[in-house]
Amino acid sequence: MSALRMVIVTGLSGSGKSAALKSFEDMGFYCVDNLPLALLPAFTDFAGTTDETRRSAIGIDVREKGFPEQFPPLYSGLKAAGRPLELLFLEASDQSLVRRFSETRRPHPFARGTTPLLDAIKQERGALGSVRTLADRIVETSDYTVHDLRQAVERHYSQGGAARPLVITITTFGYKFGVPYDTDLLFDLRFLPNPHFVPELKPYTGEDSRVKDYVMGRADSEEFLSRLLDFLEYLLPRYRSEGKSYLTIGFGCTGGKHRSVAVSLMVAERLRRIGYEVNVKHRDMGS
Repeated sequence: MSALRMVIVTGLSGSGKSAALKSFEDMGFYCVDNLPLALLPAFTDFAGTTDETRRSAIGIDVREKGFPEQFPPLYSGLKAAGRPLELLFLEASDQSLVRRFSETRRPHPFARGTTPLLDAIKQERGALGSVRTLADRIVETSDYTVHDLRQAVERHYSQGGAARPLVITITTFGYKFGVPYDTDLLFDLRFLPNPHFVPELKPYTGEDSRVKDYVMGRADSEEFLSRLLDFLEYLLPRYRSEGKSYLTIGFGCTGGKHRSVAVSLMVAERLRRIGYEVNVKHRDMGS
């Protein structure tokens, strides 16, 4: 059973709390947004009863009536009682918050009646001062994109330091049947030796070792594969750092039976060996 961990996500309106909760959810946390304060003690008791909820992220903020006044003593009491709570507080500069609310055109919770937006932001910042002092971690998001915020959350809260995996799908296809529309990277392998024109190899597919040996039998084939693998090993971590969860790589040859299949299997083997989760789909191998 996983260790019990409960993170309360709060902070200024517009500072990225919703995006932070989505990041927690992507890491496998059980997430609850806008939990009523009165239910927080019951939830902390409940969270320890199932493996699904033992890692939880709870969004509570000024949408809850009386939050600035009621949360500090409630949170401090739960911590004193031994609840494994952590408080993540998000904030941003006045200028950044004004820009974000102007872009989204959403009303600020403190902008009642004719209250100017900047005044509402300052009122909320002052009201949350006592909440901020309780924070285990404060993240300033003024210069953050949603990807930057995701990385910050994963860096501090991923289990065992492991962030969300990049799941790779490798699709093989034949150009004569059309190019897949859903590929992120596409490689045309029609320059490699074609087993289709070798009578004793034509009936087999790239899954057969004889076909693979034929395709990779030339020095430039080996050089291509080496350069391709080096390129992917360089590129994939950079996709991952930008928050990409899924990547589809397409390998195409004329019929989708020999060259693309052989190369895809070799690439998949190498990527799995260095820790990636790889699925392989041969679209046209049986055509």
